[in-house]
Amino acid sequence: EVQLQASGGGLVQAGGSLRLSCTTSGFTFERYAIGWFRQAPGKEREGVACISIGKRSTYYGDSVKGRFTISSDNAKNTIYLETNSLNAEDTAVYYCNADVVDSRGRRQIYWGQGTQVTVSS
Repeated sequence: EVQLQASGGGLVQAGGSLRLSCTTSGFTFERYAIGWFRQAPGKEREGVACISIGKRSTYYGDSVKGRFTISSDNAKNTIYLETNSLNAEDTAVYYCNADVVDSRGRRQIYWGQGTQVTVSS
């Protein structure tokens, strides 16, 4: 069973940092990508960052580029999002997801539960 679990959120002062983790399990796929998204109250879901395991590439949303870093630890089946220089606009629930293609070319999207990041000003 494919599962994703996000963790590492909390309360942080403006200008501070947090490292979020997305732990995966049940992956039997040849290639996939892991993405981070966030949603603040009253706002639409926003793409934050993505890492493609098969293509070894990363992508960042304009609002976090230069401040956030996505990385993977394959031995631990974990993807990290290092957040720096946080401000009040970064306050949101952060989610990770998996974009998967199996051996038959079938694509599926999986979502994990979110973790709350709150930045105080």
